[in-house]
Amino acid sequence: MYDKPAPDEEGVFNPFASEDISPPYSAHWEAKRRLAQALRELTDTMVTSNTSTEHLSQVAEAIEAQTRNLETGPRLYGVKAFMHSGEHGRHGEVNHELNAVGGWSNPLSPGLNMWVEGTEAWGTVTCHHGYEGPPGFVHGGFVAAIFDQFLGMAQIMGKSPGMTGTLTVRYHRPTPLNTELRLHADLQENVGRKTRVTGEMYAGDTLTASCEALFVRPRQPLPER
Repeated sequence: MYDKPAPDEEGVFNPFASEDISPPYSAHWEAKRRLAQALRELTDTMVTSNTSTEHLSQVAEAIEAQTRNLETGPRLYGVKAFMHSGEHGRHGEVNHELNAVGGWSNPLSPGLNMWVEGTEAWGTVTCHHGYEGPPGFVHGGFVAAIFDQFLGMAQIMGKSPGMTGTLTVRYHRPTPLNTELRLHADLQENVGRKTRVTGEMYAGDTLTASCEALFVRPRQPLPER
């Protein structure tokens, strides 16, 4: 039997309780995480490869064949579908796997690890060559996306989570590729439906970017996801 991760004292799965990466909810997600990591490595290898055109075509044919193989199996489209299947966990578990920036089973995600300690939030991420913008550095759009996800997680400290209203990023220095980036966030204000959070991104001791985000809780509850 596969051992599911234990819930917290309130019976809720919290993937941000510690620096340790939360284990997958099921053997299915464990296998999907493995495949997602393989695809991340494939992407990094492909964009840096200078092999022959013939070799590239051979690899493409093999990948296309595996894609057709996967297409023959059952599919679920989106977080809601995985939730409603009853086999893959609730919103917390499914979003932790499929989110485009922080999902461990999504190959688009750079592998953003996030956790909360008291009134502060922390994170680490490393971006490979698939995220390159300026030569040798992370594309600024991905820096903004990482902040959006990270500060969106950090707002849970305010106990009134909402949707991104504004996101203002300041780029202090180019953010290097293939380097562990450290993130830190503080809850600045939580008034009514609005939560303001600030964050910073570091490569070593160098501040590469900072961000301020305003999150707004909708007036009407969001539809069940």
